[in-house]
Amino acid sequence: WNIVNGECVPNQEQHGDPKPCAEVNLKDGVDHGYAVLKDLNGPTQYLLIPTARIVGIESPELQAPGATNYFAAAWDERRFVEKALGHELPRDNVGLAVNSVLSRSQSQLHIHIDCMRPDVRSTLARLRSSIGDTWAALGEPVGGHPYWAMRVMGSTLDGHNPFKLLADGIPRAREHMKMRTLVVVGMQFDGGAPGFVLLTDRINPLLLDIAAGARLEDHTCGAGH
Repeated sequence: WNIVNGECVPNQEQHGDPKPCAEVNLKDGVDHGYAVLKDLNGPTQYLLIPTARIVGIESPELQAPGATNYFAAAWDERRFVEKALGHELPRDNVGLAVNSVLSRSQSQLHIHIDCMRPDVRSTLARLRSSIGDTWAALGEPVGGHPYWAMRVMGSTLDGHNPFKLLADGIPRAREHMKMRTLVVVGMQFDGGAPGFVLLTDRINPLLLDIAAGARLEDHTCGAGH
């Protein structure tokens, strides 16, 4: 928040330069804008960060009428990951993740944008035909943890706000959003139809599960594989 609010936004407004961010989008104003910042971890990881003060996944602003669809924006901004790699990525190798209150490092909402782990890609490819249009528990763990999943169809997330789909789609999720992680992964379904798999996990102290969805991403982006 200090970087985005204290440096990137003022620099963009005063000089038309987003630095130290890679981009600042204020076309709908600061209350609905966002910044894209290179994460310190990994060669290709970027963060999408609202320019409004939004603490995390549990913030009511994300459920308000007319709320910015930050996941849709994050999907569009995957181009920064591809630019860092030097080539385009298959849909199923791009992931967007928001961590739970126990596994996040900042008190400002940020969506991790990066490649997906090869084992996660394999699991989701194997399970994709069983993933439906409403939330349901997956038949096997993903990245070692039990996730619920649903799918949405379309090449973009326009018209599909994952924060609202989670809050509205799982009983009592709205009351316990800070306990959850939310991950969105691009996917090709039957016949090559483009869409997305949405994943959610919940903090479970008994299983030492801190609901860190960003750990499903590959912050080496395939280096060494």
